Amino acid sequence: MAKVEQKKPIVDEISSLISDAESVVLVNYSGLTVAEDTQLRKNLREAGIVYKVFKNTMMNFAFKGTPCEELCKHLEGTNAIAVSKDDATAPARIIAKFAKTAPKAELVAGCVEGSYYDKAGIESLSTIPSREELLGRLLGSMQSPVANFARVLKQIAESKGDEAAAE
Repeated sequence: MAKVEQKKPIVDEISSLISDAESVVLVNYSGLTVAEDTQLRKNLREAGIVYKVFKNTMMNFAFKGTPCEELCKHLEGTNAIAVSKDDATAPARIIAKFAKTAPKAELVAGCVEGSYYDKAGIESLSTIPSREELLGRLLGSMQSPVANFARVLKQIAESKGDEAAAE
């Protein structure tokens, strides 16, 4: 079997992973211990993110002709990809949070919703809260005026009740 035939399934796997992904983040994992790498994989798996290590040449072939083509210039050294089909900022957010405890894990670059982001861009994206967290904040800010109004009405009713009891 020719080498090209052996490599084609790997390139196809990468292509299928990134084809309809919300985000693809390139991660340099050089220097991580086995325990740290296992913890990172666990954190990403729990969030529904696919994290895999592929050869740089395989990723290079798979990225050609896709929105992720810009990532090819970063394919040097020890790289892995984290792919999310649902949450666009989740891979960057989880890896950046993990990198605080394991500084060897490094965000390299990413492609989020079809747009390329360099290291600085992907790190700034990592600070954006998740969709659920943003919705919770919105709901809290919408509930706050209503709750305050209810408290004021209750206080007015209680004060009227105290005045009626005094008479």
